Amino acid sequence: MTELEVVARGTARGVRVVEQLVCHPRLQLVACLDSQRPAVHVWGFGGEQFRELGSVGLSSAPYGDALGWERLRRTPAVAWHPEQPFLVVAGEDGVLRWTPAGVSALDGAPVTAGYRSLAFSPDGQTLWGSPSFRVEGGDWESSDVLHLVSGAVGAGPWWDTGVSEHPGGGLVATLASDQGATYCLFARVDQESAPTEMRLLNRALILDCDGYGTPLFSPDGRHMAIRGNAYDHSVDVFEFPSLRRVLATTLGEPSPGYPYPHEWLDQLEAWSPHNIAFGSRPGALWIGTPAGRLAEVDVETRQAVEHDVLSGSRTSALAATATGGLLLAGSAGELVLLAEPATATPSGAANRNAASAAAAQFLQSTREIPADELDTHLILTDGARTWNVNDLATTTEADSTDPTWLQIQAAVNKAR
Repeated sequence: MTELEVVARGTARGVRVVEQLVCHPRLQLVACLDSQRPAVHVWGFGGEQFRELGSVGLSSAPYGDALGWERLRRTPAVAWHPEQPFLVVAGEDGVLRWTPAGVSALDGAPVTAGYRSLAFSPDGQTLWGSPSFRVEGGDWESSDVLHLVSGAVGAGPWWDTGVSEHPGGGLVATLASDQGATYCLFARVDQESAPTEMRLLNRALILDCDGYGTPLFSPDGRHMAIRGNAYDHSVDVFEFPSLRRVLATTLGEPSPGYPYPHEWLDQLEAWSPHNIAFGSRPGALWIGTPAGRLAEVDVETRQAVEHDVLSGSRTSALAATATGGLLLAGSAGELVLLAEPATATPSGAANRNAASAAAAQFLQSTREIPADELDTHLILTDGARTWNVNDLATTTEADSTDPTWLQIQAAVNKAR
């Protein structure tokens, strides 16, 4: 068991509940999504203090009784620049940028853009937005690629749920969701072109149904965790680069259900949909619980130990900081910064070397494919079995223990 040190405690003033924490990948900054209205609060942390630095959308109307898709539609999308104190927020007032100097419109962004997901390219020169708003009305089968220097907007591949950079470099993971199944796609990052592109690869994960969160990589790049989904509070961890599933669990009731994600805020026993993080130690996944505890899970042995952190409130959000610490938000407005002892964690150099080797091995085992021909090129795995295009075209047998998407595919093939 790892002993946790409480580095700082504070209160997110003006925020009844922090719904999600998005930490800057390099700096001690965090964007806190407000549960009451489509607003984003920016906080800095260092030493033993939290500092309120600014907000975006603070004058927005409260969510009120908005449920389900109406609620999701109003929830802002955010992305941090990989190096600078520069946050992009897509919300009801368009695409805005926050810096320590204040809030302003983002030059070059389509005026009508209502992006549901945002991400910066690893070099910080390009902003990726989904769905596409190059044409009026939005296109979920495509994304936008905005070159921040020239303001040019180009076409990108289908993705819809966050983008996570592999710590080994040159590789990102994202999700492309459908009600029947979700692809976890991997892409080579081409930084030699402007704007920087995602070049999709032919190896992918397939997850049952939809409603998953952005994939998370461990600091050594050897594991990837995905929190889901629309029907169960699931957590899946995959070995990388093999994509072998090493952990699959359901956290418990109540299930998310609909009108998720609004009602969980008022449920005493509710699990937050943003409650997992990898800390400094690669083999440990941290899970925030409704009891305000942090469960430390060894992803290989599947053993778990709980740590008391919050008193009398639920975990509303959890995230890893740029230095490998853990930032925890509670349902009473608390913010708690935690650290693992340095003696319990590998060196940064060891993690970087392991991550670089894992990314290189994965890239060598894949090839690039056309972004508009996924169904004819992807080799899919659920972490236990693997299917190519021919397998899925001829599968006619599936039982109740198989994923829903496979049962549907088999039934369709059999009917044909």
